[in-house]
Amino acid sequence: MYGISLPKHTLWTILSCVRLFIMKLILIKHSAMDSIYICHFILLLTIVCTVVVATLGDNTTESYWLLRIKSELVDPLGALRNWSPTTTQICSWNGLTCALDQARVVGLNLSGSGLSGSISGEFSHLISLQSLDLSSNSLTGSIPSELGKLQNLRTLLLYSNYLSGAIPKEIGNLSKLQVLRLGDNMLEGEITPSIGNLSELTVFGVANCNLNGSIPVEVGKLKNLVSLDLQVNSLSGYIPEEIQGCEGLQNFAASNNMLEGEIPSSLGSLKSLRILNLANNTLSGSIPTSLSLLSNLTYLNLLGNMLNGEIPSELNSLSQLQKLDLSRNSLSGPLALLNVKLQNLETMVLSDNALTGSIPYNFCLRGSKLQQLFLARNKLSGRFPLELLNCSSIQQVDLSDNSFEGELPSSLDKLQNLTDLVLNNNSFSGSLPPGIGNISSLRSLFLFGNFFTGKLPVEIGRLKRLNTIYLYDNQMSGPIPRELTNCTRLTEIDFFGNHFSGPIPKTIGKLKDLTILHLRQNDLSGPIPPSMGYCKRLQLLALADNKLSGSIPPTFSYLSQIRTITLYNNSFEGPLPDSLSLLRNLKIINFSNNKFSGSIFPLTGSNSLTVLDLTNNSFSGSIPSILGNSRDLTRLRLGNNYLTGTIPSELGHLTELNFLDLSFNNLTGHVLPQLSNCKKIEHLLLNNNRLSGEMSPWLGSLQELGELDLSFNNFHGRVPPELGGCSKLLKLFLHHNNLSGEIPQEIGNLTSLNVFNLQKNGLSGLIPSTIQQCTKLYEIRLSENFLSGTIPAELGGVTELQVILDLSRNHFSGEIPSSLGNLMKLERLDLSFNHLQGQVPPSLGQLTSLHMLNLSYNHLNGLIPSTFSGFPLSSFLNNDHLCGPPLTLCLEATGKERMQLSNAQVAAIIVAIVLTSTLICLVMLYIMLRIWCNWIKVAVSSEDGGMVEQQKTRNGEYWNMNSPELFPSPDKQISPTICICSLKIDAEAQENTLVR
Repeated sequence: MYGISLPKHTLWTILSCVRLFIMKLILIKHSAMDSIYICHFILLLTIVCTVVVATLGDNTTESYWLLRIKSELVDPLGALRNWSPTTTQICSWNGLTCALDQARVVGLNLSGSGLSGSISGEFSHLISLQSLDLSSNSLTGSIPSELGKLQNLRTLLLYSNYLSGAIPKEIGNLSKLQVLRLGDNMLEGEITPSIGNLSELTVFGVANCNLNGSIPVEVGKLKNLVSLDLQVNSLSGYIPEEIQGCEGLQNFAASNNMLEGEIPSSLGSLKSLRILNLANNTLSGSIPTSLSLLSNLTYLNLLGNMLNGEIPSELNSLSQLQKLDLSRNSLSGPLALLNVKLQNLETMVLSDNALTGSIPYNFCLRGSKLQQLFLARNKLSGRFPLELLNCSSIQQVDLSDNSFEGELPSSLDKLQNLTDLVLNNNSFSGSLPPGIGNISSLRSLFLFGNFFTGKLPVEIGRLKRLNTIYLYDNQMSGPIPRELTNCTRLTEIDFFGNHFSGPIPKTIGKLKDLTILHLRQNDLSGPIPPSMGYCKRLQLLALADNKLSGSIPPTFSYLSQIRTITLYNNSFEGPLPDSLSLLRNLKIINFSNNKFSGSIFPLTGSNSLTVLDLTNNSFSGSIPSILGNSRDLTRLRLGNNYLTGTIPSELGHLTELNFLDLSFNNLTGHVLPQLSNCKKIEHLLLNNNRLSGEMSPWLGSLQELGELDLSFNNFHGRVPPELGGCSKLLKLFLHHNNLSGEIPQEIGNLTSLNVFNLQKNGLSGLIPSTIQQCTKLYEIRLSENFLSGTIPAELGGVTELQVILDLSRNHFSGEIPSSLGNLMKLERLDLSFNHLQGQVPPSLGQLTSLHMLNLSYNHLNGLIPSTFSGFPLSSFLNNDHLCGPPLTLCLEATGKERMQLSNAQVAAIIVAIVLTSTLICLVMLYIMLRIWCNWIKVAVSSEDGGMVEQQKTRNGEYWNMNSPELFPSPDKQISPTICICSLKIDAEAQENTLVR
């Protein structure tokens, strides 16, 4: 566009040649008339060349390069509008500063000019340039290495752009550079070590970039460095000890990096240091005591590191220190810092450590400058530190999340400058001191999470500047004082979880700036005051869990900014005011567990609804189709009402819906396929209605579905196999319908399923073996169907079953699988009213968690496991031949078995006894014969001896009829028959004993 720049004498030479050439043309080819026109052209060309030469003058070279630089920039705001070759003096171009001789450009400032594009390497031709400021634009690309040729450059400001790439090492060639600010860009890579060559550098800023690597040790060579800003990068490694070489350093900021290791003690030698900010790194170890040597230090920030140990008491010597932040570390031990010595200290932040003990008695003296004291989330204890009452200048006190206890001092109103009192989550007790109403400057009062009791003092109404009062989670009681409504600047009130009673103050409408009113979980009673409608800035109203009654006042329609209303668990009643439909900004409505009636239409005026919960009321009528316009609705709960009609198809527009509860109503019709658009739905509860039709296959497309409850309706047809696609399903309730067909094999794909309930339908066929894949099931209910076949052994693999396994009232046959003994967590097992056969597997006796068992009405036999003896008789009734406790039949059966065994033994004994008795009788007979023979001999011998006795003749022989030996007495006679009979009686007695 601009051509090549030429010196004056060259232009005149060219012009002369052009003239001669044209003159020759005139003489040779043209007439006199044509020559006149050509002469005019020559004259015009001469004038143009003269103007160009005059315009360029001595600045020809720099203007050319500036125009080249402009050509690479986009200038939507016209900041470079007067950069033009037609402008006679470049020193008048916007942003340029020339030397005193007006011959050289020494400064270029285009900061905040809205420029975009890239930085041209042509800047290297502006060799006299001393200051270049392109900050706060939208420049992209990298920093050109050619800038390293600007040997006179003293200030280079490129911060707040979109520059990328690494910092060029050629920057180290700028030996006169004093200020280098490259921060707030997208630079990456390491900080070039050549930075150490910039011996004149006083300011080096590269904050808010993406630099990595470590801090180069060459930084220690920068003797004149005053400010080193490395914040918000990804620098790692240690802080180099060499930094002590920066003797004049006043500001060292390296926060929000990944620096590690200990804080070098050499930092204590930087006597000029005023600001030290090493926050949000991973520095460890203890705080070096050498920091106490930084006598000029005014700002010390070490928050968000891993520092440990105690806070050095030597830091008390930092008499110039104004702001101290050691929060979010692991510091322990007592609070060793005393405002008595740190007399200029204005802010002390020691929160989120492990400090112990109490606040020292000499912590603060009169005349203190301390304004902010933050000691939250430590392990401090003791009573409220009276020492703080000496800090008359203090404005903000945060002692939250410690172990302070006791009552607040009655002289708390000594802190007349106090604006924020944060004492939440301690163990303070007692009543609030009435004097708190004298702290006229108080704006925020956070006392929640303590044990405060008693009434809220009426003096609280004096706090005209109070805008926030949080008293939740205490034990305060009594009425909410009407005087509270005198604090007309109040924006937030939270009294949740106390025992406040009585009505809501009728004058609540005076709080025109109120945005949050949280009174949930108290004992408030009575109606909502109509004046509440005049709190027109109210955004959150939480009155749930009280004893409030009455109806919603029509003035609620004035709450045009209201976003959340929760009134659940009260006794509100009556229809809703139609004017509620004017509340266009409502997002969350929860009116559940009340006695509201009528239509829900007045709550559908807002298209911004995210939660609508009206469960457990007496609403009637149909579900408004206009709810389909609330495209951000995530929870729609209308269960336990008297809603009628069909489910509107417009609900299919609610693509963000994750909870839909329409249960326990009187809805009819089909579940429309439009609901398949609700792909994010997790809970679909349509149970206890009068819905009909078949279960739609599209249910399987709801990939996020975790709970499906269609129970207690009139659905028929099969269970769709597509349900197996709901891989996140946890609970499936289809019981009490008219479903038929087989349970699909695809049920096995529901590997996250916990509850499976299909009872009381008309299902048939087998339990699919794939159910073993549902390893997280803890409840199975399939009772009251027509299922048949054997109970699959695979059920024993579902070892998480705990609540119940109910297969009762079906047509199962075969034996009970022994694998059910693996269900060690099972608490209830019901297999009753089937056709099961065989014995009860002994493995079931291992189910030690079982506390309900029903095996009745089957064809089971054999011994019952002994561990089941504690179950009632009803658990085993109406089987074939079950035996064992608790059944009495088991005792008789066992007795018969034992009797059969004893008869065999008795037969053997009897045979032995008979043989023995026979032998004994033969022996006795032999003895008697011997005795008789001896008697005969004796008789003969007596006759021969002359003895005379009465004799009787028999067959020629004489017998002595009175001989005792011939006829023994009956008690001495032994009869074999009698012996045998006696043995038989003994045997029978023995048998009876065995039976017993």
